[in-house]
Amino acid sequence: MVIRKSLSKCHSEQTDKYVMLSGYLNYRLCHRFVDSAGSQVGYLPFDYKRLKWAGSHDWKWQALAIRRQSLPELVAPGTRMGEISAAAAAATGITAGMPLFAAAADKACEVIGAGCMLPHIGCLSYGTTATINTTSAKYVEVTPFIPPYPSAIPGFYSTEVQIFRGYWMVNWFKEQFGHPEQFQAQEQGVVTEDLFDDLVNSVPPGSMGLMLQPYWSPGIKVPSPEAKGAVIGFGDVHTRAHLYRAILEGLAYALREGKEKIEKRSGVAITELRISGGGSQSDAAMQLTADIFGLPASRPHVYETSGLGAAIDAAVGLGLYPDFPAAIKGMTRIGKTFYPIAENQKTYDALYRKVYQKMYTRLQPLYLEIQKITGYPRME
Repeated sequence: MVIRKSLSKCHSEQTDKYVMLSGYLNYRLCHRFVDSAGSQVGYLPFDYKRLKWAGSHDWKWQALAIRRQSLPELVAPGTRMGEISAAAAAATGITAGMPLFAAAADKACEVIGAGCMLPHIGCLSYGTTATINTTSAKYVEVTPFIPPYPSAIPGFYSTEVQIFRGYWMVNWFKEQFGHPEQFQAQEQGVVTEDLFDDLVNSVPPGSMGLMLQPYWSPGIKVPSPEAKGAVIGFGDVHTRAHLYRAILEGLAYALREGKEKIEKRSGVAITELRISGGGSQSDAAMQLTADIFGLPASRPHVYETSGLGAAIDAAVGLGLYPDFPAAIKGMTRIGKTFYPIAENQKTYDALYRKVYQKMYTRLQPLYLEIQKITGYPRME
């Protein structure tokens, strides 16, 4: 978000403030240019290791046409930033004078809202972008040169691996192949997602060898920008039910791969999982995740944990809890836990190690040829 002194000029010297969307909203709410260090997740001169604006000699100031005085004041999550102004109260209906506290980015809030503040707990988000995160007191670059995000806990980091598009693929399937379940749900007055769970459960673990690589959107490092999605192993026994289950399994395989990268870089074994986001409402998705990871997978008592994480920051800021461990313990709890089924786990482990982990390297040369021939995905 760029706030200019003059709308007629676009030069950097005419720009008064550079802020993230969170900083702009803070300004509109309390009329101060202030933002949380936990919300700095973009391309700004930010020191991700020290969780503050970069030092004066940092190369980022030369790479980006931004001056220090153009950036907002940064505060730690849980810090009071100001209070709701009269103008904001009139525009929103929020009570004037209500304190405004710093929280963090959506995923960072989701992690603590799911109760994940220890590095051995993996937080999976089954949303539009599927992710696995851990909270760490150590600065750990899971992918070299790509920093961890700031945590919603001051002084901590969120080690994240993303699967772009993630559970968007579920919506894609529903739009392209899920019309029978949608019509049936309307006729019977039931939730569509329950019928999709029936679709998953009609197929055995491993989808009878149908394997999906969920690189539906080019990545930054791994997969590399030329990567594409792939489905292999088709046979005449396969139906759309097999494809749907293969989508869920492919996402879980990719996140397991992310888990192993986090473990390798951090030196800490992940021994339990918390899963939030819309996709976590599927019992079938929860069970196959537990089976693929070989770990207990727990659903928090609310699946929209990002809002809860922001509330935890506010609760600590207000002094309702003495610290973050107490607030997370008092405000989060597990709803239901799914345990690995030994036979399923054995099947998934073999498919993951002997097939899934080899798919990208085997297919990468073909992705490059596809890119050269068709021009997609476009390389900037």
